[in-house]
Amino acid sequence: MTDSLCRPSQGAGTSGAETAQADAVLIAASLDDPERFAVLFDRHAPTIHQYVARRLGRDVADDVTAETFLTAFRIRARYDSGRAGVRPWLYGIAAKLISRHRREEAKALKILARTGRDPVAETWTDSADDRVTAQAASRPLAKALAKLSEGDRHALLLFAWADFTYQEIAEALDIPVGTVRSRLNRARTKLRTATGAHSPFSESSASSQPTEPHVPEGDLA
Repeated sequence: MTDSLCRPSQGAGTSGAETAQADAVLIAASLDDPERFAVLFDRHAPTIHQYVARRLGRDVADDVTAETFLTAFRIRARYDSGRAGVRPWLYGIAAKLISRHRREEAKALKILARTGRDPVAETWTDSADDRVTAQAASRPLAKALAKLSEGDRHALLLFAWADFTYQEIAEALDIPVGTVRSRLNRARTKLRTATGAHSPFSESSASSQPTEPHVPEGDLA
């Protein structure tokens, strides 16, 4: 099913493990040479900005993205190189900032529910036919998303829009993997009930997700 609540297509390039290792090296190096942190910004800011824009709208995405990296820079000495990668760490910071902008998120979801248009997603949608189909599907889904709890919405959209695994969601939100699974199952059930249709965030998309427990590491900020 094509819709504007789907995941962005992933391009080819450096493997996730290689990127995670390189990111950890950059963070460590930036403790002595702060300018090295700019490489991390260049590498990850575009996708985080894209995610925040979909959650809150473009008007506040610049500020939230900038604050995400400023916070990350301030607390970089506390980064655990044993994590799955820097992306969950950064998105976890972004999630906390998004939580402070509930009004903007509600407004963004209302616009999506009314128009069916997701300008950010349209940048990777291939054809006009796909965009029309996406708009029709997005309206009821946006209304259902607005009714989810904040925790369930964070988990679902990290899975759907950030292309995170269950383990990465657990690290980003500082919760056990079992809680991630529970939140996603609950959110999918509510979306199916609200829309009367098969959710694009189906369990089949995550059948290979890991189930090992996650040990919370405490607040990032």
